[in-house]
Amino acid sequence: MALFVVGCGGVGREALDVAIAAGIRVDGFIDEHHAGATVRGLPVTGLDGAPAGAGYHLGLADPVARERLTAELERRGLQPVTLIHPRAVVGPDTVVGEGCLIMAGAHVSSSVTLGRHVQVQYNATVGHDARLDDYAVVLPGANVSGTVHLGAGATVGTGACVLQGRSVGRGAFIGAGAVVTADVPDGVTVVGVPARAR
Repeated sequence: MALFVVGCGGVGREALDVAIAAGIRVDGFIDEHHAGATVRGLPVTGLDGAPAGAGYHLGLADPVARERLTAELERRGLQPVTLIHPRAVVGPDTVVGEGCLIMAGAHVSSSVTLGRHVQVQYNATVGHDARLDDYAVVLPGANVSGTVHLGAGATVGTGACVLQGRSVGRGAFIGAGAVVTADVPDGVTVVGVPARAR
């Protein structure tokens, strides 16, 4: 099956790095803004350039864009592919959903549930029994403690920490370096130590 990474920006090229490390061949990028270009030796096509039945991986950080593109790509008959770096740790009894990206140095502990298209980026950690809903993102060096729930499309910023048992709502954003000590409602951005709404 041919595999295309969607997006040839930073996260897309990092997803390519993960695929290469895992021994998975990537045939090209899908990126409407750069169609016709070559990136890292691979051709870039628009949405019409990927055949039905091909695999796709979302190499974008923006949860809203990833959700929108998933619907379009799957309507066109493409299938999601999960990429896990061989230097990542995924614990026992953990469920990894379709299309997830787990980068080098990430540690996903035991009995964790990752929904579809979740990203756990470089050196980020996810504690035991955590649940990350579809399109959630844990940026580099962030720590999601045990039994945390991240709602769909929630983002935990670089170096941030979500303490044990907290809930972060759908589409919420945790700023870089923030420490979440209380539940965060849907769609709210929090920053600081302790994290407060901005």
